[in-house]
Amino acid sequence: MSDLKFTKDHECLRVEGNVAVIGITEYAQHALGDLVFVELPKVGASYKKGAHFAVVESVKTAAEVYTPVSGEIVAANDALSGDPELIKKSFEDGWLAKIKMTDAAEIAGLMDQAAYDAYLKTLD
Repeated sequence: MSDLKFTKDHECLRVEGNVAVIGITEYAQHALGDLVFVELPKVGASYKKGAHFAVVESVKTAAEVYTPVSGEIVAANDALSGDPELIKKSFEDGWLAKIKMTDAAEIAGLMDQAAYDAYLKTLD
């Protein structure tokens, strides 16, 4: 089973100690289509849970990405600047940012894989 957690806005994250690695779900990737640009957050910037912190642009649209947890950005995936399609390759290659969490309890409000899969069935 996946160790990822999910939001209803199609963000996903994996917890590594007190750091959350944030990306977008396969559902969001397919909905966006061909990716052409990613605007990443600045390292050192702080965000509250639910705040817009990145933008993923495709040939179809631009989608804001919201942080599922509060904290400070400790890394941004600069490889995406040169190749936005890495997002679709794998979570290991296509994560957007790493955020040092200020309230790990916020993780409890996110969905696990089974709950997210059930949620996706309500969207059809």
